[in-house]
Amino acid sequence: MWRHLELRSLGVIEHAELPLDAGFTVITGETGAGKTMVVTALGLLRGERSDAGLVRHGSDQARVEAIIDVAGRESVTRQVDDAGGSVDDDELVIARAVSAQGRSRAYAGGTSVPAGLLTDLTDELVAVHGQSDQHRLARPAHQRAALDAFAGPAVSSLLDEYGPAFRRWREIDDRLQRLRSASQERARELDAAQHGLAEIDEVAPVAGEDAELEAVESRLAHAESLARAAQMAHDLLTGDVEQAVGPEGAGPLAAQAAAELDAQASHDPELEALAVRVGELSVTLTDLAGDLAGYLASVDLDPAGLATVQERRARLGQLQRKYGPSLDDVLAWADDARSRVLDLGADDDTVAALEAERDALHADLLRLAARLTEVRTEAGERLATKVGAELEALSMKSARLVVQIGAAELGAWGADTVELLFAANSGAAPRPLAKGASGGELSRLMLSLEVVLADRSDVPTLVFDEVDAGIGGRAAVEVGRRLAALAENAQVLAVTHLPQVAAFAQHHFRVLKDDDGNVTSSSVVRLTGQDRVDELARMLAGLEDSSAAQQHARELLALAGHA
Repeated sequence: MWRHLELRSLGVIEHAELPLDAGFTVITGETGAGKTMVVTALGLLRGERSDAGLVRHGSDQARVEAIIDVAGRESVTRQVDDAGGSVDDDELVIARAVSAQGRSRAYAGGTSVPAGLLTDLTDELVAVHGQSDQHRLARPAHQRAALDAFAGPAVSSLLDEYGPAFRRWREIDDRLQRLRSASQERARELDAAQHGLAEIDEVAPVAGEDAELEAVESRLAHAESLARAAQMAHDLLTGDVEQAVGPEGAGPLAAQAAAELDAQASHDPELEALAVRVGELSVTLTDLAGDLAGYLASVDLDPAGLATVQERRARLGQLQRKYGPSLDDVLAWADDARSRVLDLGADDDTVAALEAERDALHADLLRLAARLTEVRTEAGERLATKVGAELEALSMKSARLVVQIGAAELGAWGADTVELLFAANSGAAPRPLAKGASGGELSRLMLSLEVVLADRSDVPTLVFDEVDAGIGGRAAVEVGRRLAALAENAQVLAVTHLPQVAAFAQHHFRVLKDDDGNVTSSSVVRLTGQDRVDELARMLAGLEDSSAAQQHARELLALAGHA
């Protein structure tokens, strides 16, 4: 619900504030006073194109602002949050500023936003019916939605079954198209994966094998020098004079030194400690000599083995250059390739399974779509009858609404096109809403539709701009009744020049014009009590103080239940 509307320097209105309430609100005023500026302000707040001509003469800019209760409107709150704005205590502030040069800025939730966002936000917050306004029901998608809402559970239960099936059908169809369009690419990928696996499986690498082979190759390649070094070290330690440089070995010399020290160790504790250390060194040298002898026995002078290792390392290197860089990367590529081969090789089976599921879903969708067409056709006839009765009460006895159901390809809502057609008189062929009715006729048609759909609509605010154009008398009273009835389910604002309509409102604002001969200025005031009687009398007779007009005004208020 819209709670507050403020206008600054918009047309003839210098500054006006309208505190808005639930129920039925009317705005009246003399011709040229600027009462339609309220609808113009709403148009700006709905993201409509701005015009520098809207800026009051002498002002730098026009500005309109509204406070809207958006409790329960999660999509609105989410859009504002995404744009960087905020909704505080379920109240959204939106604004639009138009400069004298024609530039405009839009705001939502305290941040600057594209004007298009205002359109998205307000689309579910207000519906405006005016002489030149294209109402949401003029759009095919909304016409279908309106008919479905009118049909109620008969359609919604079918759509609950149809919707998921349609989405799955489209998902399968899209996947099949991707699989078919990529068949050549899949074949190339499968061939590459199989070729690579054949190369890797032929070599059969093992994790960590490359590091081990590198160590083995280094040992085999230097076997002679390794053996020579070990032999020399062994001889030097053991004192093999045939191989060593000196006549004594390090081991025997250390043992002789230990014996000399042991002989005198009892005379000095410090010498005794040194004797122990020399003894340990002698044992260590003896052990080292044994280890070197063992190492000499293990050194393999095997040129053939070296060639084998080098060949193996070369084959691993080829794999690493193609699928590496490391051997672990090669093994990972092979694991991934095996999975891809399984997936790619199973595509034919997948396609067959998907085609079978798609065909079964298509049959179900056709059945559900046919049922939707039947239900919509029946609901369309009932809707046309009810709207026809409303039009007759609004002095349009020969006018009729036609709900035309056409065939279409399967879509998200079935296989129907829904179009509302209108004929203003019995001799006219039904035409689309925007083409088959004048401004006044279209407004009354929209009023009739809103009355019929009142308990099915979730739009919280409805605005009617001179919906009573071209009517009077009893029909005007009926317009007032219907707007009041609509206000039981939604907030209703109407700009009117008919007292019969204004009398049914719960809240009444008047646009006052002040012309000093140089500048015309208008303001907006709330009317209650006698002030309201005076305004209705003015609207009836052009004279606020006419006793007959005032009596008639009171009668209208009594008729509307506001005496």
